[in-house]
Amino acid sequence: MGKDELRVEIDALLLQQARSADIQFSILMERALKEALGPAAAEERAKRWAEESAPSISAHNRFVEEHGAFGEEWRNW
Repeated sequence: MGKDELRVEIDALLLQQARSADIQFSILMERALKEALGPAAAEERAKRWAEESAPSISAHNRFVEEHGAFGEEWRNW
């Protein structure tokens, strides 16, 4: 899931205050959108992530099965 640019117009004073408060707009917008879209959208994003990540996860699991987990020889549990 890549990121897209978005042009937003906002009140200049509000923007200045937000910048002074070190508010990161991309994070703020993502959080607000996730909250507004609700749990169904979160489930859809999680499902898409699982589908997109499945090949990498499978490759990692095969590697661990063949070679063991990193640091396994130092574990004491």
